[in-house]
Amino acid sequence: MPGSKNNGIHQARLFQISGKSETQGRAPMTGSDNSDVLNPSGRAASGSVPELTWDVLRCAALEAGADDVGVVSIDRPEVAEEWPHVLAAFPQTRSLLSLVARSNADAIRSPARSIGNLEFHRNYHHLNDVQWRIVDALRRMGVRAVSPSSGFPMEMDDFPGRIWVVSHKTVAVAAGLGQMGIHRNVIHPVFGSFIHLGTILVAAEVTGAESAPIDFNPCLECKLCVAACPVGAISPDGHFNFQSCYTHNYRELMGGFAHWAETLAGSRTARHLRSRIGDEEQTSLWQSLAFGANYKAAYCIAVCPAGEYVIAPYREDRAAFQKAVLKPLQKKREKVYVIKGGDAEDYVARRYPHKSARCVPNTLRPRTIAGFLDGLPLVFQRSKAKDLAATYHFKFTGTETAAATIVIEGRELSVAEGHQGRADLTVTADSDAWLAFLRKDLGLPWMLLTRKLRLKGPPRLMTAFGRCFPN
Repeated sequence: MPGSKNNGIHQARLFQISGKSETQGRAPMTGSDNSDVLNPSGRAASGSVPELTWDVLRCAALEAGADDVGVVSIDRPEVAEEWPHVLAAFPQTRSLLSLVARSNADAIRSPARSIGNLEFHRNYHHLNDVQWRIVDALRRMGVRAVSPSSGFPMEMDDFPGRIWVVSHKTVAVAAGLGQMGIHRNVIHPVFGSFIHLGTILVAAEVTGAESAPIDFNPCLECKLCVAACPVGAISPDGHFNFQSCYTHNYRELMGGFAHWAETLAGSRTARHLRSRIGDEEQTSLWQSLAFGANYKAAYCIAVCPAGEYVIAPYREDRAAFQKAVLKPLQKKREKVYVIKGGDAEDYVARRYPHKSARCVPNTLRPRTIAGFLDGLPLVFQRSKAKDLAATYHFKFTGTETAAATIVIEGRELSVAEGHQGRADLTVTADSDAWLAFLRKDLGLPWMLLTRKLRLKGPPRLMTAFGRCFPN
């Protein structure tokens, strides 16, 4: 913020965004051999890797239409979790070019979601075009590169697991393009939350002034995103309820179609179908399929005042800012999608009685036991665990074997490999039967009768466990 110790950083960022590199023309490169020779680790052999300068790369990105740009070496520890996925997609990757495209804040803030979603789609298409132009420019320089989608992830073979080639947020933070806010979005120091991110995988070393993370967080901790979220996914203490956010905001991008298709298959007549899913829902889903899927909220981004280019109205009159930006979203009468028995159902009834809660099934159905265990923190409903303090030992047998310790205490959840400590309840289950149970293909009584599921300890703890993960 102006007057702070970070003002010089802001000025440098503004200069970088508005200015052009003094270096023009093609990138000077060394080691022009562009072969696909790889070493045993899957990385390109050092003798086959070209180099280009940061000035030339940045200039090319800005001229292609990016609003800000940073670069990260594939070796940086901040992006270590991305290594296997990036190298699987493009083994020649040596650098990650992170891009920012600024969006129109007024459009995102409109209570008319069609306006906000049109801006999302426009900017995603724009950024994908920018990435293509950069990749084409690099190709003409003799440098190979690929650009994963800057829009919604598309690697759906692993759904509901990892469905993205590279985490744009992780790379952007490492590249100095912002920090994560309490709303789980990257906040750019200048453009704030009104950005879209992209990443280009570059088969070259970049020399000179590699980007570094900024040493402050632009998030103001104003908690306006907490106040705006219609499902209470963001808590004041920083806790994030992924399932509540996913179920509502991503209704038409992910789980909604599966629910509609299964409802259609299970309906006796068209009249029966309409009684289960109204005309307005079916029409909205069809429009998403025909013209581009729409976010149902994204209010956390809409109300965020952080960023040098957007903070002025908030700084000048916070009450007026809330009246103009926050209140219209809170007062909007709308259908809010929730999991029956989940935290969001209670939150909507308590906080937004004028909004209509629509209970829908959970569509985050794990395909493996590993996916089930990894996904537990994402679907945990902590308000349902307020009185629970228990340690569970899970043992899975059959096709997929695994052992895990799950502790629920103080409305917090932890999952660890193996059996640790003393269990209050031991759960032994056939892995295939357990996954079928999660899909609702099998019932708990049948599993107990056939001994596909065995409990050692008070059965009430199993009931209490289920309340924390409503399905």
